[in-house]
Amino acid sequence: LPRQLQPRPVTRRRLALLLAAGVLVAVAVALVLWPREQHPAGTACVLTSLPPEAADTVRLIHSGGPFPYPRNDGVVFGNREGHLPQQHKGYYHEYTVVTPGAASRATRRIITGGNPPTDPPQYFYTSDHYDSFCEISGAQEAR
Repeated sequence: LPRQLQPRPVTRRRLALLLAAGVLVAVAVALVLWPREQHPAGTACVLTSLPPEAADTVRLIHSGGPFPYPRNDGVVFGNREGHLPQQHKGYYHEYTVVTPGAASRATRRIITGGNPPTDPPQYFYTSDHYDSFCEISGAQEAR
């Protein structure tokens, strides 16, 4: 066979690159196919059943901050998707639930409803950036 058609020997570097590429593909596939935590509309969830960072966020809400994303946390949530009960504009406020290892705010939020801002009567959790919610019980006791 001519030299150009002969298989090249597998070097350690080439093997490492192939292995790294395989791992990246596996991670990408897992992220796409991994089941997401979803909460059908109208369901309830206990604060202690949520990620521990949700309780951290509730404690920050009760103390009035400081919040990890001050430009985004505490802003009015418009409920444009209509997944939460219909209320007047300004009733709902959103707060980031920190996702460890995420480079951004990621998708987890707590939405509060009503006043006062540090002890609202309603708390909702979404893990999928507003596609689904559960109403949190036990949030008032998390101080």
